[in-house]
This record gives sequence, structure tokens and C-alpha cells, in this order.
Amino acid sequence: MSATEAASQAAAPHEAGRDYFASLARWKVWEILFWATLAGCYFFPDIDRMLMSRVIIWGLFAMSLDVLLGYRGIPSLGHAVFFGVGAYVAGFLGKFGWTEPISGLFFAMFVAGALGLVMGKLVQRVTGVGLLMVTLGLNLIVFDFVLRSTELTGGDDGLQGIVIAPVLNYFRFDIWGRTAFWYAFVVAFVLFVVTRMLLKSPFGLALIGARENPRRMLTLGAPVEGDVSRAFMIAAALAGAAGALLTQTTQTAAPTYLSFQRSADVLVILIIGGAGRLYGGFIGAIVFILLQDYVSALSPVYWYFWIGLLLVIIVSFFRKGLLPSVEQLYDRLRSRKSAGPPG
Repeated sequence: MSATEAASQAAAPHEAGRDYFASLARWKVWEILFWATLAGCYFFPDIDRMLMSRVIIWGLFAMSLDVLLGYRGIPSLGHAVFFGVGAYVAGFLGKFGWTEPISGLFFAMFVAGALGLVMGKLVQRVTGVGLLMVTLGLNLIVFDFVLRSTELTGGDDGLQGIVIAPVLNYFRFDIWGRTAFWYAFVVAFVLFVVTRMLLKSPFGLALIGARENPRRMLTLGAPVEGDVSRAFMIAAALAGAAGALLTQTTQTAAPTYLSFQRSADVLVILIIGGAGRLYGGFIGAIVFILLQDYVSALSPVYWYFWIGLLLVIIVSFFRKGLLPSVEQLYDRLRSRKSAGPPG
């Protein structure tokens, strides 16, 4: 065997690997249509743009949990702590003079990501019920601190006097949500693209491998425990960005952002849309927030009953969520069509 042939055989696995990840990263038509449709919602007649910006923010929040639960298999009952930390950091900046929104957003992401890294270090070897208790405990500790620190955080009233400058010194936030919609959309899309690139890379494949069979990944020499810390850091930074977006677009920061109910709501959103798909969080946010807005207008007291009923129906008939169920149905129809009529 010549040196050229040996070199080509040695390079073949690397080329195959590059081709595989290139195929994973390739955008599908329905993905482009999804984002184009979401952007086109701005032009719908009589659309509530503030409500749609909230849908986008909650979709980003649910996507951050999807990195942990859907891709790494780490459940969390305290994910709202990162959302709330991002919201309060952005609020503190706006209250004390740092009113520029984009740099404030990145700083909020940095703080929330740092907290996520610390949290990931703490739970590297914790699994099951213990992991749920640790994440819930952190959520309750931070929530109680925010409630009791009246002079620092405003307590039950939240932060007052938050000022956010126009985006790029030109696009001012208004009560109609015109700037809020596009600001939330652009930030969510950019963060989605970055997250998608990470999860369609060897790092994302390692997360899925550790979710499915952590012992085998350890025998292969994969840094399973280190991946937990990195997954927490990425998820926390994304959740912090969602919290900062909510504060900047509404110029409010309330302790409810850190409550256990927020953690439960985002988990429900992800279950509705489907975990492990990235888009599941956005699909779930569209269904949850729009249904919440409609039902709460009909029944301000008992609206959560209908949300619970929807969750029961989805879990009963769409075991993996709406998006995976639609994908399975589409694949089944394609296979029947390709097979042709029975001979």
C-alpha cells in the first residue's frame, strides 16, 4: 500500500464525520418557514405584539430547559432561578444608570451562566430525586431572599424605576410592543442559531450519548461530569437572556419571575411542545401563552384548570409532545407513500 492510499484511508473517517455533522447542521425547509411565519406575525391585523414578544421570550426560556432536560436528560424544578437572576440583573442595571439594553443583556447572561456553572459543579454526581431536590432548594432560597430583601430588590413590589434606553439609540420601547417584538425576535433567533450549532456538533452528540447511556460514555472516555457543568452553564445563560428580555421589554422585575410556579410553567411548556427538539419550547410557548391569555379572559379564577386539562390530554394522546408526534405522523405517512399500494 502506497503512502497516498494510506493517507486517504486514514482521512476517510474524518471526512465521514464532517459530512455527518454537516448534514445535521443543514437547515430544513420547515425550519425556515417556522421563523418566517413567526416574524410575519408582526404584520397580522390586530395582533397583540406585546403578547407575541412574551411568547418568543417564553419560547427561549423553554429552549434553555430543553438543553438540560431534552438533550442531557437532567430534570430541574428550579430553572426559574436563572430566569429571575437574568431579569433582576437587567433591572438593577437599568435602575442604576446602565440603560443600554444589548450590553445589559449580555451581562445578565454572563451572571446567570456563572450561577449555572456553579450549580452544575454542585450536582455533577447527583441524580434522580436528589437532583430535583437540589434544584428546587436553590430556587426556594433565591426566591425567599428576593422577597425578604425589601431595600435591595423591592420585595413583593419588585424593582421600581427601571429605565431602558432605545435599542441602538434609535428604536424606543413603546406600549404597543413594536420594538419589543423585534428585539425579542432577533435576540431569540440569534441565540437559537448559536445553540443549534452547539447541539448539532460533537458536543451535542456527547450530551445525547450521556443522556442515553452515561456508563458507556464513561468507558469511551467522554467527560460526562464536565458536560453537566457546561450544559447547566449554557442553559442558565439562555434562561438569563430570556429573563433580561422580559425585564427590558416591560421595564419591570417582579419576584414571581423566580417563583416555583415559573419553573413548573416552563416545564409544562416543554412537555407540551416536546423535549429534545429545540423547537418544542417555542411550539409549547405558542400553545401555552396564547391559551393562557384566551382562557384567563374567559375565566380569570379557574383558567389554570383548562391548562391542566390540556396537559393531561397531550400526555395521554401525544406522549412525547406535539412536535415529536407530528414528526412521527409525517414519517409514517411518507413511509406508506414510498411503499406504494399493496401488491
